[in-house]
Amino acid sequence: MPPFEAGSVWLVGAGPGDAGLLTLYAYEALRQADVLVYDALVGQDILELTGPDTILEYAGKRGGKPSPKQNDITERLIALAREGKKVLRLKGGDPYIFGRGGEEALTLAAHNVPFRVIPGISSGVGGLAYAGIPLTHRETNSAVTFLTGHDASGKIPNVNWDHIAKGSPVIVVYMGVKHIRSISERLIRYGRNKSESVAIIFKATTEDQKVVITTLETAADDLNKSKLKPPALIVIGDVVKLRPELDWYGKFLALGAKG
Repeated sequence: MPPFEAGSVWLVGAGPGDAGLLTLYAYEALRQADVLVYDALVGQDILELTGPDTILEYAGKRGGKPSPKQNDITERLIALAREGKKVLRLKGGDPYIFGRGGEEALTLAAHNVPFRVIPGISSGVGGLAYAGIPLTHRETNSAVTFLTGHDASGKIPNVNWDHIAKGSPVIVVYMGVKHIRSISERLIRYGRNKSESVAIIFKATTEDQKVVITTLETAADDLNKSKLKPPALIVIGDVVKLRPELDWYGKFLALGAKG
């Protein structure tokens, strides 16, 4: 394992939720860090892997709720590193997949703060696997699009919906619950079948995981009926149809519920 040098920052992905999906690098960073600056989606079981003297600082950002500004978080990382601390910046999923890790790394580089990036299993990969949905399958798709459900201002992203609708057989939407109706309407408008299979995965890879199977036309209404709340992933495409045979984790949870 590489040494966790004093005065440096490690940007680490915690994975989608299940602590068993941490990398060995992430586990070692948790054990060695002087200060842990962590996101809202990092579970308590992961936080408990820190060393006895590690200081925990919450820096979670959740849509629609009061949260630290990104500049304040990055400045805090720089200040801690300049104090000679081993600083662990822990993010849900992967730091570079809709995790603002690139922004933080660029600022650290601009201030000459040494850093290392430790990838994590993105929820768009691990969450699908735990929901019984393969991200790719030779009989359904040879391409995937990862899409954020909102831009930096919180609005629906300004992307080429025509190309996405026509060009990607499988679409995985992060943070898309708020705009699910608008996203569905745009995809249908540009040619997606309104009966296309959709899965909405809540709290992926955790014991509280729930999956709603629906269609592009009814996804927004079925989401409202479910009463379930984010964090959630939206998966659109024929790979969703493979879930009945591949839902290994759902069967595992059902057995656990029965004792």
